[in-house]
Amino acid sequence: MRFSKYNAKRINGYDSKKEAKRAEELKLLEKSGAIRNLKEQTAFILQPNFRDDSGKMIRAIKYVADFVYLKTCDNCLMIEDVKGWRTKDYIIKSKMLKKHIADGSIREICDDIDFDFSNVIFFES
Repeated sequence: MRFSKYNAKRINGYDSKKEAKRAEELKLLEKSGAIRNLKEQTAFILQPNFRDDSGKMIRAIKYVADFVYLKTCDNCLMIEDVKGWRTKDYIIKSKMLKKHIADGSIREICDDIDFDFSNVIFFES
């Protein structure tokens, strides 16, 4: 079995045990009707690709959320990411996503809860 950079093991197609567990929880919530339209590995374009002054194509910047769904009670868009550790790239991309998502909430499930985003819900599973 191959390990990731942060020693997380892939479980049933998910990047970690924690992500696999959260997927099971969300699938049960969807079956019960508490949430709907559950999607996994949804990409958000933070900056589209473009050509620089020399004509070189610069790739788009994307944020790929682990889970996206609607809460049935209030139709609120929820974007969830399961992280063992927040990388610098992740911190920057999540800030960029917050700017683009006006009607949604970003939920992080993390081990390292010492970094604070305003308007972000933190909890440990």
